[in-house]
Amino acid sequence: MEDRLAIIEACTRMAWHADQREWDRLAEVFADSVTLDYTSLNGGEPAVLTPEQIVEAWSGLLGAFDATQHLITNHLVTVDGDTAVCTAAFQATHRLTDPFGSSLWTLGGNYRFVLVRTGGAWKIAAVVMTATWGDGNRNLMSLAAGQR
Repeated sequence: MEDRLAIIEACTRMAWHADQREWDRLAEVFADSVTLDYTSLNGGEPAVLTPEQIVEAWSGLLGAFDATQHLITNHLVTVDGDTAVCTAAFQATHRLTDPFGSSLWTLGGNYRFVLVRTGGAWKIAAVVMTATWGDGNRNLMSLAAGQR
């Protein structure tokens, strides 16, 4: 039970620190090398990044929004020694003023986190985000990217 709670906490902290713009704290939840797969939304290929590279990218993009809120729920955790998988549902709302459209874009779907136990702590080694629905102004992502 202790491992399960620590795993859920690590996954929740990823969203919390990003939404609160706590970039130094965000880096702490990741392993030294992280595979990020957002191809269901953006196409392309998964990327392998360091925590510092993730923070640089996310602080530039997410930090350009007026506000974001990433809710993660319905966690299912499987532990196998020093590795674990946590699947969860998410809803992510992004707010940015757009003079030509809605100021909100909300995306929903599922996350699959792979975690490793490192130095007694659970760290995220991979994130697969599978978008299953969206609502609002998707153009906000382009606007935010342009403000970096």
